[in-house]
Amino acid sequence: MGRIEKSIEIGAPPEKVWEMLALDRHKEWDEEMEKSLESLEYTSEVHSLEDKYKVGASARVNMKGMGMGEVDFEITESLENEKMTIHVKKSGTNQTAGIMTFILEPVKKRTRITCVFDYKMPWGIFGKFLEKLFGRRMEEKHLEKCLEKLKSILEK
Repeated sequence: MGRIEKSIEIGAPPEKVWEMLALDRHKEWDEEMEKSLESLEYTSEVHSLEDKYKVGASARVNMKGMGMGEVDFEITESLENEKMTIHVKKSGTNQTAGIMTFILEPVKKRTRITCVFDYKMPWGIFGKFLEKLFGRRMEEKHLEKCLEKLKSILEK
């Protein structure tokens, strides 16, 4: 698995940043997801806003292109306003596509958000070759863009 870690400071309190981590809000700050998202439906029961942030909250996401197709997102760790880990699997399998961990740290009246992304390129050995060739740089740029967009939304 490849690993990328990026941080950014956002002029908003951790509570506001936390709100944007709900599975159905990622498309607001992840431009690639916004472009390729066909559908996102919670597969866990969501009776209240808080249910979207609990361990076990899950969603099925259908992405056109990007070699993704249908994937399942599941929150596997959730410490309100501090840390969230989301496990991404290819739908219908136990095959991990990635693990995203978001760590929120208050810094005066701001929040430092660190995203750690452990990912596995699809396509076996060919995917490993692509990852070494350009996949890592591509994923790093994507993560940087996501964090910059999140910052711009929250600092409006």
